[in-house]
Amino acid sequence: MTTRTLTCATTAGLTRAVRALAREHALDPAVRGRLVLSAAEAAGAALRAGRETVLEWTYDPDEGVLTVVLRTPPGETGPVAAADLPMAADAVTGEEVVWRLPASPPPPGSAAPGADAGENAGQDAGQDFDEAALAAEELRAVVAAADALTAEHRRLKDELAETNSGVLALYVQLDERDEQLRTAHGQTLRELEDALRPPPIKADGLELAVHYEPAGTDAPTGGDLYDWFVLPDGTVHITIVDALGHGVTSTRSALNVTHAVRTLALEGHRLQSIVGRTDEILRPFDRSVMATVLLARIDPATGELWLANGSHPPALLLRRDGAARYLEARGRGIGFPLPGSETPLTERLAPGDLLLLYTDGLTESRRDPIEGEKRLIEAAHKHLQSPTEEVPGAIAEDMHTVILHPDDTLALAVRFVGQ
Repeated sequence: MTTRTLTCATTAGLTRAVRALAREHALDPAVRGRLVLSAAEAAGAALRAGRETVLEWTYDPDEGVLTVVLRTPPGETGPVAAADLPMAADAVTGEEVVWRLPASPPPPGSAAPGADAGENAGQDAGQDFDEAALAAEELRAVVAAADALTAEHRRLKDELAETNSGVLALYVQLDERDEQLRTAHGQTLRELEDALRPPPIKADGLELAVHYEPAGTDAPTGGDLYDWFVLPDGTVHITIVDALGHGVTSTRSALNVTHAVRTLALEGHRLQSIVGRTDEILRPFDRSVMATVLLARIDPATGELWLANGSHPPALLLRRDGAARYLEARGRGIGFPLPGSETPLTERLAPGDLLLLYTDGLTESRRDPIEGEKRLIEAAHKHLQSPTEEVPGAIAEDMHTVILHPDDTLALAVRFVGQ
């Protein structure tokens, strides 16, 4: 393992010397070109200042590594960073720049670049090579490498575009699938909601309409349910239930209440006894049931109205002349202490009068039931002359312009038109 040294005074001499030793050790033209440029850049400040630089190289045949050291006077290397050179250096100090490169041994009998203070290093050492041809070869190698990188970049760009196109197509398919699932889910929920609604009833002298709105779109049902049917004596029975909680669990409780009330009403039990009797029936099966209940009984022929309440918001009566008042019937709900209703409240409806039955989700969306009851009267006045089938939904829309406390909402309108 022999170390060789050469002193160079000019950039041209240094580049010729580096090119000669690189050619001697069969470095790839692209590597050779980078090494020539790196040495010229590292020694540039010293050579421009008229200072000599020393080029030293050693070949280790055991490892097949060529070590090239460029030495400049102290402080003359300039602000060179190892990674910033065209050929990244293995080490940079204040006086030395070191490269370690895989290389081939020099051919037997080859002459190394000689020392001439750097001005004519290649020629004085007897090197027989065309420097211009070597520089052109290095340039071609660098251009070929750049072209290869450009081609690779173009290939990767095309692959990325194809991948992005595939990902976009997949997103479109997933979005379409999600939309199909949402549509199917919504259809199922609507069918479930419709299945819980009792069929419309016809009673000469009455117009009935209902609006239901769940607290959240993820659960189409809740604890707010209604039931209406015609009793054997021709009177119309209406049940409004608001079971504690949300979702399917509260729906089950509300269904149990409405079914029990319907059974008791069809069996002929007095209106004021139904709430308490329903609590007695359900308590052994489900002690967790808590529900407010409002029962209405209307004679379509005469307009006579009976109301029984179990802790539920009062019904609102609007006369055809605009007079409005809440019908307060006393009682305690199912699952409450001492459940049951007191003597039913009675009223007589006149043609054109509107009765509004609802759950607290309609009046407590702003967390103030007193303010909600005032707003409900205003909304009911606004839509008093509207077709009955439009009244519940229109009132709910007016009441829910601001929702601070989302809850299931049920609004049921009854207009007495007379026979």
